[in-house]
Amino acid sequence: MKIESFLKEIEGEIVVNNPKFNPQGVYIGDLLSLVMGRAKADDVWITIQGHLNIIAVASLVDIAGIVVVEGMEIDDETIEKAKEEEICLIKTQKSAYEVAKILVEKGL
Repeated sequence: MKIESFLKEIEGEIVVNNPKFNPQGVYIGDLLSLVMGRAKADDVWITIQGHLNIIAVASLVDIAGIVVVEGMEIDDETIEKAKEEEICLIKTQKSAYEVAKILVEKGL
């Protein structure tokens, strides 16, 4: 799914772009240790967290991108690190459930 259509579907706003964004699956979770152990490379990760540690986990797992839901704030430090690590960072007002439902309907 191209980033433009992804954003349109979830009513998302790109915070950090990565032109290589091409999610192959979805993982939803807020407990970082579970994300590290259960998410797969190229998943898009849906979370309410916006702190620096999400970038470390995403980088470790090779996540395609992170969607921060519920309109949660993303720290400036997190944004800068996402740029350094080239991790796509998106935010939306929608809930994790709403985003997941949309993505499932679109074949992810």
